[in-house]
Amino acid sequence: MPLSFWAQTSGTWINFATVLFGTGLGLLLNRRLAATYLQTISQGIGLLTLWLGITLASTLNQVSVREIPGGLLGLLALVVGGALGEALRIEDRLAEIGSWLKRKFQGQGRFTEGFVAASLLFCVGPMALIGSLENGISGDNTLLVLKSTMDGIAALVLTSSYGVGVGFSALSLLIYQGSLSWAAGLWSESLPDPATDPRVMIMTGVGGLMIIGIGINLLKLTEIRVASFLPALALAPLLLWGLSL
Repeated sequence: MPLSFWAQTSGTWINFATVLFGTGLGLLLNRRLAATYLQTISQGIGLLTLWLGITLASTLNQVSVREIPGGLLGLLALVVGGALGEALRIEDRLAEIGSWLKRKFQGQGRFTEGFVAASLLFCVGPMALIGSLENGISGDNTLLVLKSTMDGIAALVLTSSYGVGVGFSALSLLIYQGSLSWAAGLWSESLPDPATDPRVMIMTGVGGLMIIGIGINLLKLTEIRVASFLPALALAPLLLWGLSL
């Protein structure tokens, strides 16, 4: 019997709700906590984001093709994808969307930065990809429920730095994960195991490198245009496939 739309996308809706809840709680606590507390909390989430990115990026060590290591493949994907992202002005276009939302809903402070950073953090990574595929194929939302808990906490902390723009990233999450789960349900018979497929693994590794960039931005070490590297997520598996022919 085919799964219902709710069964295929339940994890995404739970994730959507936890991000909104975390944002609301963050806005409430933001008025009650001193600036030093907020700075320390923000640095903590930045360090955790760095750790998560490094952990995910290490997946590149498990991928190779024609004796070319995964790290080099990831570098090629980032360089070409970054150049393409700059040509398409992805970072600027996302910023424009964030600015439009800020004007529309009278957002304050670092609204656009919060929208972009949180959208990338919540959508880039294996838990979003694998969890959405598992939810769509089998109806199992366990991984996405775990991710929802983590994202809710992250939203609370990010909101202390960026403000209400973090909450609007829930729309990005809803569109991205919901579309993946729905598509996976339609094509479930032809999809490989997402946990072991090398194309998913190299996407995970490249996504980890991008998350490291988000962590660096959160710690204010420098400013990396992370969104410009988004095409690398699509180029990485294509590069792997092309070299394996």
